[in-house]
Amino acid sequence: METNFIYITTGSVEEARTIARDLVSSRLAACANIIDGMNSIYWWDGEVQEEKEVILLAKTRESLVPRLIHRVKAIHSYECPCIVSVPIVDGNPAFMEWIERETRQE
Repeated sequence: METNFIYITTGSVEEARTIARDLVSSRLAACANIIDGMNSIYWWDGEVQEEKEVILLAKTRESLVPRLIHRVKAIHSYECPCIVSVPIVDGNPAFMEWIERETRQE
């Protein structure tokens, strides 16, 4: 079973919490971590922007990534949200099995 981290940025802790609860309760993710206090500098609308953002890290099985991305896009406030999937190459076998058990079966 292949597992992935999903890196998502949000505009607030409240939005991150809403998305995280949705993903976990629907079993699209086994777990999500919210990291507050990120400073982002990026191009948007033809100019450099600087904002405070919140990182949301979700853990899921690779087969659920397309559905997870679709769900996040449906509830996210950003016009073009950052949603990036990163394969987990190795890790604690018991943790990897836990992700598999706690996510939606195909």
